[in-house]
Amino acid sequence: MSELRPFHLAFPVRDIEEARRFYGEVLGCPEGRSDDTWVDFNLYGHQIVAHYKPPAGNGKDASAIHNPVDGHDVPVPHFGIVLAMNDWKQIRDRLIAAGIEFTIEPYIRFEGQPGEQATMFFLDPSGNALEFKAFQDLTQLFAK
Repeated sequence: MSELRPFHLAFPVRDIEEARRFYGEVLGCPEGRSDDTWVDFNLYGHQIVAHYKPPAGNGKDASAIHNPVDGHDVPVPHFGIVLAMNDWKQIRDRLIAAGIEFTIEPYIRFEGQPGEQATMFFLDPSGNALEFKAFQDLTQLFAK
């Protein structure tokens, strides 16, 4: 397998300044390039880009879509990052201190099974679901 490369993800937000505060100040992601309608952030070496998107007004609530995983309703879609366990604990504590409401509280998923991992889910101010996870043993990332 070749060297792991950074991923790029563009996602919609309702307000660029609100996204700057959440991703930059709450999550601690350094800001990169930006314009009036978008802003780049460095999410642990990966490029995520918040793009302003006006409300669709179609009455559909994307946050209402969930899939059951390990006894929890996981929001779909979602994105996030796989961290080292110490980094996961630090960001968990940072989110708690910032008063962020979790959609799935931090816990150990698949405990004692293949793929055991620490995970937590929360929403950004625009309602985008994020999952931050960590493995004690990274070889379990794709374990069956």
